[in-house]
Amino acid sequence: MKKTILATTAALALVLTGCSNSSDDSSQAAQEGTGEGGRGPITFAMGKNDTDKIQPIIEAWNKEHPDEKVTLAELAGEADAQRETLVQSLQAGNSDYDVMALDVVWTADFAANQWLAPLTGDLEVDTADLLPATVESATYNDMLYALPQNTNGQLLFRNAELAPTEVNKFDDFKSACEALKEGTNCLTTQLKQYEGLTVNTAGFMEGWGGSVLKDDGSVNVDSTESKEGLQAMVDAYKDGVISKDSTAATEEETNLAFTEGKTAFAINWPYMYTNAVDAGVKVEVSPLVGKDGVGVSTLGGYNNGININSEHKQTALDFMKFIVNEDNQKSFAEASFPPVLSSIYDDAELIKQFPYLPALKESLENAAPRPVSPFYTAISKAVQDNAYAALTSGTSVDDATADMKAAIEQAQQG
Repeated sequence: MKKTILATTAALALVLTGCSNSSDDSSQAAQEGTGEGGRGPITFAMGKNDTDKIQPIIEAWNKEHPDEKVTLAELAGEADAQRETLVQSLQAGNSDYDVMALDVVWTADFAANQWLAPLTGDLEVDTADLLPATVESATYNDMLYALPQNTNGQLLFRNAELAPTEVNKFDDFKSACEALKEGTNCLTTQLKQYEGLTVNTAGFMEGWGGSVLKDDGSVNVDSTESKEGLQAMVDAYKDGVISKDSTAATEEETNLAFTEGKTAFAINWPYMYTNAVDAGVKVEVSPLVGKDGVGVSTLGGYNNGININSEHKQTALDFMKFIVNEDNQKSFAEASFPPVLSSIYDDAELIKQFPYLPALKESLENAAPRPVSPFYTAISKAVQDNAYAALTSGTSVDDATADMKAAIEQAQQG
């Protein structure tokens, strides 16, 4: 189910390849101190919401590398504001930020704009020990442009006191819901008209064998499987399997509904587990469920990319590799910041502390990146606008997916 989306032309791929492999350019860059072998102090840019997890790693690096210290540039907490700051700097050709923590959906956009140094040649890195889906999210036109830092996958949460029996496929919710006491919602998830609806729509499509885009970048929302997945989501909402509150729910409303015992099941990110335990909920977790079994979560998290204009690319790469070593990835797990290093999910001591880790690993192993495309923002809007119409306005799935397809194709054409 994992998909690497190719969303630009072969000509652009040749341009990118030419820029990264030109011997003349490489020679000139090396003379100017901006080549791949450049070493020295670097600046790491990241949104302030999560810098508490990276700060100890920076301090450890700086202690070991006094001549190549990392300075943290704290960006705004909102994703759009983070992106705007980075784009303004990159468009101006600045080297203010050597390494940038990019939302996973930005990687293709930044790569297509030639703002990232491809991780090839002297910057090549071994990703064999990382979760495959995270590597796919950092890959564009079959080339690695960033190194995954941390990830995230959705989980199915169950209040075992309200719903004693687990579900193994989506149809199991019908009987589980019928057994609930009156006044208790069955399944709550994020169907408000924002990015969360895109994530859940893509998950339903993938869980029924479809996808938003095909591997070649062509639109796939109107395939039989994709429409079947969207229809399953719409039917579940109309039938009450998915709570009516869901069309007004973000992650936080979902969190509150579950921790307050108002819903028996919920789809959310792993952070909700600790909240549920603290609230006294007898909580069980599993991967999402789809048509025939384990479903498909979309990925969250950050990918670290190197500014094409960085004067110290080799130090930048080494710092990125330092972040994904075993000790640092374990520290992420301990901070409920899901790591990308696969082995961390098998750590027995961590599993005792965070019992959801095996389920999260299974979720991530079956996960799919969101469409890897320079036009992701427009794709997301097309998906959420039309899925919301199917949920709330009586628009048929056939019409909703046709409109979704037309909007995405228009975005891809510029």
